Amino acid sequence: MLLFLIEVCIAVFFDDRFIRPFVGDVLVVILIYCLIRSFWKIRATVAALSVFGFACAIEGLQYLNLVDRLGLRQYKLLAIVIGTTFDWMDILAYAIGTAIAFFV
Repeated sequence: MLLFLIEVCIAVFFDDRFIRPFVGDVLVVILIYCLIRSFWKIRATVAALSVFGFACAIEGLQYLNLVDRLGLRQYKLLAIVIGTTFDWMDILAYAIGTAIAFFV
């Protein structure tokens, strides 16, 4: 719950170039990992790699401009969840978040 609340606070109160885009991406991967491990009994390695793969797939959809191709930009929440801008630094953030979740 704490991770979720931190994510919401970052989304609502931060509009910078580090906390929201980078730290938010690190934390969202940890949050998804924790949710998966809370509801399903799967190995930590499988969960971590699955979450990293999912995050990279979403980033790939951003690279393909999925939101614009489907005409979803006017749906702000959906555009935020899917994302609209590809960035290699997001992949790095996902890798860091995955490593933190797995090793902690």
